[in-house]
Amino acid sequence: MTKLFTSLLLLLGVILSQAQTLQSPDKNLSMNFSLTQNGVPVYELTYKNKTVIKSSTLGIETVDVPSFTEGFSLKDFKNNTFDETWQPVWGEQKNIRNNYNELAVTIQQKSVNNRFITIRFRLFNDGLGFRYEFPEQSNLTYFIIKEEKTQFALAGNHKAFWLPGDFDTQEYSTVTSKLSEVRSKMDAAVTPNASQQTFSPTGLQTPLMMKSDDGLYINIHEAALIDYSCLSLELDDDKMILNAFLTPDAVGNKGYMQASTQTPWRTIVVSDDARDILASKLILNLNEPTKYEDVSWIKPVKYVGVWWEMITGKSSWAYNDLTSVKLGEIDYSKTKASPKHAANTNHVKEYIDFASKHGFDAVLVEGWNEGWEDWFGKSKDYVFDFVTPYPDFDVKGLKEYAASKNVKMMMHHETSGSARNYERHMDNAYQFMVDNGYNSVKSGYVGDILPRGEYHYGQWMNNHYLYAITKAAEYKIMVNAHEAVRPTGLSRTYPNLIGNESARGTEYESFGGNNADHTTILPFTRLMGGPMDYTPGIFQTQIKEYNPENTSFVHTTLAKQLALYVTMYSPLQMAADLPETYNKHLDAFQFIKDVALDWDDSYILEAEPGDYITIARKAKGKNEWFVGGITDENKRMATVDFSFLPKGKTFEAIVYADAKDADYITNPQAYIIKKIKVTSKTKLKQSMATSGGFAISIK
Repeated sequence: MTKLFTSLLLLLGVILSQAQTLQSPDKNLSMNFSLTQNGVPVYELTYKNKTVIKSSTLGIETVDVPSFTEGFSLKDFKNNTFDETWQPVWGEQKNIRNNYNELAVTIQQKSVNNRFITIRFRLFNDGLGFRYEFPEQSNLTYFIIKEEKTQFALAGNHKAFWLPGDFDTQEYSTVTSKLSEVRSKMDAAVTPNASQQTFSPTGLQTPLMMKSDDGLYINIHEAALIDYSCLSLELDDDKMILNAFLTPDAVGNKGYMQASTQTPWRTIVVSDDARDILASKLILNLNEPTKYEDVSWIKPVKYVGVWWEMITGKSSWAYNDLTSVKLGEIDYSKTKASPKHAANTNHVKEYIDFASKHGFDAVLVEGWNEGWEDWFGKSKDYVFDFVTPYPDFDVKGLKEYAASKNVKMMMHHETSGSARNYERHMDNAYQFMVDNGYNSVKSGYVGDILPRGEYHYGQWMNNHYLYAITKAAEYKIMVNAHEAVRPTGLSRTYPNLIGNESARGTEYESFGGNNADHTTILPFTRLMGGPMDYTPGIFQTQIKEYNPENTSFVHTTLAKQLALYVTMYSPLQMAADLPETYNKHLDAFQFIKDVALDWDDSYILEAEPGDYITIARKAKGKNEWFVGGITDENKRMATVDFSFLPKGKTFEAIVYADAKDADYITNPQAYIIKKIKVTSKTKLKQSMATSGGFAISIK
């Protein structure tokens, strides 16, 4: 008995000697790392002594070499503290503090010739980031990933804001439910999309936002997704464990690695105050500083465009009504132009005139180039060449006209998922932009990916997206990529990535509508990794006014559309509605003209995911502030605390708000505009209608 007790003590001592603890700078977060008796790496996380993540395994399962999952012993560990303040090229803040405590644990597998890896943990005041690092060794160079074995063992059956796990799309409505309800709600949550591939009845996407019964807000995502497959999660709904589930390639493998290399960071943002989740810069901080020496050409952009009229069905992208075309063989000048083709020279000039009159930076034009007649759903490789305009689109004439009006043209490159074709034409396409006065491009990846069998979120396509961004930088072009992988903070490293879609955007208001709570959730989910080109500003909420056959309606009030320019942060903001509609509401349109795109500071005043958000921001380099507040389907009274204003001064604020009788279904265009005096001591009570909101400009 004594010998057994002694042996147990020795074993416990070995285990404890391999355990390491890391605390956040403010001591609120604590992370423990250890190895089990079988040499399996595990970690756990607490916040203010509340369990965030229970003991969870770490590891990488491989195809062609022994897996990195067990049989480890501690080789070395190093602690480090880091504290700096850096300035983004554009952002919600002029200065971002990057302060963390770090633990780098090197563990070795003696059974695999002492092969070793490092797991690096960084603990910030707002959460944890960790990644796997694979130093090059004589017995570790190339390997293939079968699955990442990272776990997030949760402390309870949390309330979750989730999307179905899918390798091809994030364009689903967010479901709010207990995690235990995911399985029963999955079928209804998976709605049709142009390209989709779900993988499990409990599969979930990141960023995953959760709230525990004891009041913790927990967000799980990833940072610095480079040369790796996108992370999804599979819920074990018996044990409440989230297991990593990487996007596979065409043959089922999930990553091809060459040491020295590393995975993206796995991120857990946590607080007992929802506002801290929105204020977190952890994901940006885990990305590398910008790779570009010269960033003077990267500027925020406010734009209008020939787009919404096609989305509603009022106009079309295609030049004619043919159903089959072959580029280089068809002579479009000998075909009959459709009267619905919107991207014609005279019509585009109308948008340029409108942009110039109201001080917008650019005009987006979609449907300008040959190939739109059979662009979708045909698995067509050579679908566009990105340089040949339709006969009714005068490239050089519009270049000169836009320049004379001090307006830039914004390019559109739809690839129809044919990434290989895009790469073949990319240099020519970017040079064409430079030659014709374009300095930004909206790219698209609608439909299944070519090469066939690849997914939008696999390693191959993630490398393609980054190639498109870095190649664009060679031509000093900014990129707004739609249908691409969800952002993970790469805009810090590659700041010409000024926008992504990667979620259900405003266009879905014309496809049946978004839920009233949609934009009260997105900042807690999709926007955690980077800004979204959400394309707000729809004033005519009844789509039938543009297309009598479309009975959809925008599920917000007009005032809420204004608020989105503040609550949905992006350096790229579109006034998405038609000029003819804005001309009917120029008083409300004034807010869109005034609102800034780049900020010195942001203040999260009120927030609860799925319910409401109120945010104030200070314009970069100016004594101007803007406030936006939004609510879900419930009427609500917001409280705006103006303590962010300089003390001892009085300012004039213009308030754009829902009228008393406003309702997003029955009376969405009812709004009021009023002027009030405010100081840093002012606390304004502001009512919001159902799916309503308000916007305030302060100068």
